[in-house]
Amino acid sequence: MTTEKLQKVLARAGLGSRREIEGWISQGRIKINGQVAQLGDRIDNSAKVQVDGRPVPLYSFQTTKRRIIIYHKPEGEVCTRSDPEGRPTVFEKLPPLRGQRWVMIGRLDLNTSGLLMFTNDGELAHRLLHPSYEIEREYAVRVLGEVSKEILQNLRRGVELDDGLATFSEIHDAGGTGANHWYHVILKEGRQREVRRLWESQGVKVSRLIRVRFGNIQLPRLLRPGKWRDLETEEMAGLIKLVKLR
Repeated sequence: MTTEKLQKVLARAGLGSRREIEGWISQGRIKINGQVAQLGDRIDNSAKVQVDGRPVPLYSFQTTKRRIIIYHKPEGEVCTRSDPEGRPTVFEKLPPLRGQRWVMIGRLDLNTSGLLMFTNDGELAHRLLHPSYEIEREYAVRVLGEVSKEILQNLRRGVELDDGLATFSEIHDAGGTGANHWYHVILKEGRQREVRRLWESQGVKVSRLIRVRFGNIQLPRLLRPGKWRDLETEEMAGLIKLVKLR
């Protein structure tokens, strides 16, 4: 019967990177068929795996094709598989996966729209989100209020937020009239509500926020809100190359 390394299977299931999972094995947090797992353990389809006492559903060991889809998230959808308040979730409109599950690559808050990506490869998702790879996220942001040169300078230099220093690596004026003005900003990390918090730290209100790019992937102009499509082979190759994954 075909077997694979334990850390590879759990990484593919989206639990973390292989290195992280190796650490969990060393700490005795993982059990296979009731026994504490050891580094080097391999498992097959019949294995019952627990992490911190909780069972982990495993994917089929058959070779599966890596898949990445992009989704145009509308405002008002939450980035969870289910919502206790009954709000629509981003997972409801995704295509079904047989014997697998979609792993979300980053998330957007309720009032943010734009580009979201999903994959069936948990290791890829983890790498794309890891700060060490510094994957760019570009947002179109409409702000309400006067934005001075000093404010822009502060945002480029960095602002101390409650979870550490944050900065826009680039800010581009995208025009606008009256009180509303558009900018395109680029981040190299994905902390919660970071774009909004950075502007709010300068007394500027964000009235609309759209993610338009993640790494080398742009939000397609013809992809309507609530719709998805698979990435093309070349698009996938470029994204995978960013995190040095084979």
